[in-house]
Amino acid sequence: MAALEQTPAKDPLVDENNNTGVEGADLEDGLVPFYDGKCVLVTGGTGFLGKVLIEKLLRSCDGLNTVYILLRPKRGLTSEQRYREFVRHAVFERIRSKTPQLLAKLVCVGGDISLPLLGLSERDRLELIERVHVVFHVAATVRFDEELAEAAILNTIGTKQLLELCTGMNRLQSVVHVSTAYSNACRREVDEVVYQPPMEPDRFIQCVQLLPGEVIGAIASQLQGGHPNTYTLTKAITEQLVSQYADRVPLCIVRPSIVTGAVAEPYPGWIDNVHGITGIMMEIGRGTISSIMCDERCTMDVIPVDIVCNTLIAAAWENAHIATTPVRVYNCTSGQVNGIKWHEYGRITQRCAVRNPTKHVLLYPGFRFRTNRLMHKLIEMVLHFLPAYLFDVLVRARGGQPIMARLARRLKRAADTGEFFAMHEWTFRNDNLRQLGRRVRRDRAAADFRCDVTGLDWEAYIEAYMLGIRRFVLKDDLESLEPARAKVRRLLWLKRALQLAALLLLYYLCTLLFAPAIRT
Repeated sequence: MAALEQTPAKDPLVDENNNTGVEGADLEDGLVPFYDGKCVLVTGGTGFLGKVLIEKLLRSCDGLNTVYILLRPKRGLTSEQRYREFVRHAVFERIRSKTPQLLAKLVCVGGDISLPLLGLSERDRLELIERVHVVFHVAATVRFDEELAEAAILNTIGTKQLLELCTGMNRLQSVVHVSTAYSNACRREVDEVVYQPPMEPDRFIQCVQLLPGEVIGAIASQLQGGHPNTYTLTKAITEQLVSQYADRVPLCIVRPSIVTGAVAEPYPGWIDNVHGITGIMMEIGRGTISSIMCDERCTMDVIPVDIVCNTLIAAAWENAHIATTPVRVYNCTSGQVNGIKWHEYGRITQRCAVRNPTKHVLLYPGFRFRTNRLMHKLIEMVLHFLPAYLFDVLVRARGGQPIMARLARRLKRAADTGEFFAMHEWTFRNDNLRQLGRRVRRDRAAADFRCDVTGLDWEAYIEAYMLGIRRFVLKDDLESLEPARAKVRRLLWLKRALQLAALLLLYYLCTLLFAPAIRT
């Protein structure tokens, strides 16, 4: 893991304004002391965001008593087997090397957010009721193309069952529900409030539980309206459900936008999946993307995963001390704080892909954002699918396993589901987030709990992110960097040669077509 310490020299996150002001009343104790002796429950702990949250809680709030993780059996493994696999994950490498005793604070709780009563045993249920002080509800399906019934079970019904458990917790001080900034995707300006959803939560849950699957599918098309998919639809309905429990449970909602690789923690550029924009950036680096449907004039909205985790931890602290009605919402976004256009983000990504290529690069990195769908489809067919099929033919001829066409189709699905977010722009108001950030900055003991991207150097961040994809996803160490750079130079010459050949072919065809007309 020594390579983990090799990071860009430039610090991407600098608070140039040095703003230490604070609004509202001081909190009774500091952020870190608040967690001393506390027991925390985390759902969705094995996901990307959940893992980083748990690592941060253990390492930076070391006075914690216990972190309970709700784990369901999966892929033939029991909850306990998954837990033993979980604690060996690379995200905990820093803790294992310096303070391994902190991992003993993790406790596996067998359960399933989709089951009645969360699938908890009576013993586990009573323990959670008696001991838990803070709940982080991170579990959700983030698949944009999920069937409505499945999305409803995981995002809405599961949340209701968790909140019912929370109403009986004797020591509960704070519950943080993780939503999404795009839960109101049909609005172009989104305030930090809970909006009225297309259907009341209880009625929606009854429909999902009682109606056949084909009827639910028909409801989905009617309900979605301005929602691009079942994910944002169910998240909108779930927010209303959460707000209905605000008089019984100390609740707040955090809405991150597109969650991306870490700025600094657990490591700069940390990422462990290829979903969404990460997969697009990876394929830009490999040279397999030539065209992306996107309005490059729009301000994009991405938020690093460690900024989101800091916001969750700080929001739980603030929420425990300052009750609000209606439920407090934090838009954890970047566009209004330190925005970047898609054009600029793409330009930096391509430059970083050439400067720090991976050994898995196939073609010289180069792409364009397009809004013309016909042109995009043409380029996609000629430069995405045709080379993939040709490559697979060569691999099959050598007796190998063809995978490029399958990867091209998977990439197309990912790009298609994210297209809505790349073609539109939102204004996310975030006064609550800014106020929380000021409170955290005033607490000098919480200096490493940064809650916004003020002062983020996007170029340094994107370079760290691309190096993180290279290192953590592609498992490509720094020893291959120079050979990869040499490979990219060869691919550039190949690209230029192919372009020249194409021009010569075009010239030859033109002479064949027009020479007879000129002679006559």
